Amino acid sequence: MYVIGTAGHVDHGKTSLVAALTGINPDRLKEEQEREMTIDLGFAWMTLPGGEEVGIVDVPGHRDFIENMLAGIGGIDAVLLVIAADEGVMPQTREHLAIVDLLHIPLGVIVISKTDLVDEPAWFEMLEGEIRQVVSSTVLENAPIIRTSIKTGNGLEDLKDVLADILRQHQPRGDFGRPRLPVDRVFSIHGFGTVATGTLLDGVFKVGDEIEILPEGVRGRIRGLQSYKHKVSEVRMGSRVAMNISGIDVNQFKRGSVVVKPGQYQSTSRLDVRFRLLPDASHSLRHNDNLKLFIGSAEVSARIRLLGEEELKPGLEGWLQVETQPSVVAVRGDRFILRKPSPAETIGGGMVVEPFARRRYKRFDREVIHRLDTIYKGTPAEVLGSIVFQKEILTGREILSLSHFSKDILLTAVEELVRIGLCIAIDPQLELLHPDQIIADVEKTGLKKQRILAEIEKYHQKFPLRAGIPMEELRTHLREPLKFFQFLLNCLREDKRVVEKDGLISLAGYKPEFTQQQQRLIDSLSALFEQHPFTPPSVKECTAMIGEELFHALIQTGQFVQVSADVVFRYQEYQILLNSVSKHFLQYPTLTVAQFRDQFQTSRRYALAFLEYLDTIGVTVRDGDVRKRR
Repeated sequence: MYVIGTAGHVDHGKTSLVAALTGINPDRLKEEQEREMTIDLGFAWMTLPGGEEVGIVDVPGHRDFIENMLAGIGGIDAVLLVIAADEGVMPQTREHLAIVDLLHIPLGVIVISKTDLVDEPAWFEMLEGEIRQVVSSTVLENAPIIRTSIKTGNGLEDLKDVLADILRQHQPRGDFGRPRLPVDRVFSIHGFGTVATGTLLDGVFKVGDEIEILPEGVRGRIRGLQSYKHKVSEVRMGSRVAMNISGIDVNQFKRGSVVVKPGQYQSTSRLDVRFRLLPDASHSLRHNDNLKLFIGSAEVSARIRLLGEEELKPGLEGWLQVETQPSVVAVRGDRFILRKPSPAETIGGGMVVEPFARRRYKRFDREVIHRLDTIYKGTPAEVLGSIVFQKEILTGREILSLSHFSKDILLTAVEELVRIGLCIAIDPQLELLHPDQIIADVEKTGLKKQRILAEIEKYHQKFPLRAGIPMEELRTHLREPLKFFQFLLNCLREDKRVVEKDGLISLAGYKPEFTQQQQRLIDSLSALFEQHPFTPPSVKECTAMIGEELFHALIQTGQFVQVSADVVFRYQEYQILLNSVSKHFLQYPTLTVAQFRDQFQTSRRYALAFLEYLDTIGVTVRDGDVRKRR
């Protein structure tokens, strides 16, 4: 799968060209069709002569909508730069070209459109000469030029052939197995709920996957996936994706948010970047300038800290620390654009080098500049060493996130650092510790493990009905750095001295024990559940009868299963209901709430709560008014 973007002046006919190539009008808004001008992102797709399926993002060309254009161009593999034969290169064409160059979009084709409006061959020779001059020293310097006319059809098949050729020669992006989908559109469909669209930059998403939206931090699950209007069970890197999400409202996120898998990415509000100021920028870049940052599909306010220079003059490169509001999702190697908000102007762009800058640096600290130069230009081992030395301890997941290396490259770099003694691997999960910290931390590891065990035992004594101490509460008591605490806890888990379940930590073998009086209360409650097994007492009635502490102990020990805020079943009845659903799907493809309700002579309230719980834990998936087996 490849995604192609369009660029060009509003009058150059790029939208009509897309429609002629694909049979799809990407202008979806009524206002766009009435004004014959692209205002927001449009989408189409086609199959090239060699069988390659490609998506097309039609971006606005008008100066007033350049920021909408930036939301859609970040994830594309190739660009069609469209220039009308009767108008030639326009100022907006130059700005689009500058953006394409700053984003280092690797492939492109220059399309001369509306050739039916010009009869003089000499004009085309002169126009192509001007185009070659304009694109010299940019990523499109050697791009092929194709003359087209949608009125006569000339050049359209040639354009498809050229696209197929350049895409076949293209080295695909690296797949690091950590999917992220910058969202360029969010909307709601009646009967389906929330839908997000974007271009998948990495990894694979599957129907049923749990997902997280960053930077908002809300979680949901993938209910359905489409790619180029086809319903699919999974989508891979490079695809245009429409994702139907359950558990998240359409108002909880927006264009610029990023869909990821929980725990694989973090948002950041301070980035170290390599930046190039365009030669025709109206002003030099100065420390503390307030600009707009465009990265992925996000547009955020940015305060610029200039490193190593008093000011950066047009045409030069330098180091910046960018502080954003709100935070963004970025990895090392991501490209970005900076614009002045007023008067609006694209001034430059560059590459993210350190996505999680820990602090504000002294502006003229040469060691900081040297470290950033190393991360920007160094070998994988040098890059990894520079990253590791800024932290006390790192997990393998964090190293993947910060370095943005593939696992093979990462392992080779780790082996090199360990061989030359610059870091020490202290467990199989690639926990790394800087040598200066070895004596300070590792010699005390035994004592710190004992303190963890003592804290857990103290918690068991204080709260005998609880299954364990919440992990964050345990760390707060110990006051250890997060990564070192996690390392100690991993050691205790591997030694089978502690157990973690649902975020609770307990001593191995520990189980809550009930007093005789508590057991009598439990037996009385259980008797009520036996009388009405499938219309049992509510959560509120249970807590009123036996108390919240004892009720939650029954949930944590698995004797009762709470399926909603107010519906709970005994484990025995829960298993009967679950097995019944499994048997139903052996005979029938779908299950309705009414079928489930009637089978167990219960009410819709209980039936709906139980089936929605099965959706949540991934047993079933809702499709309109029915459930299907996931």
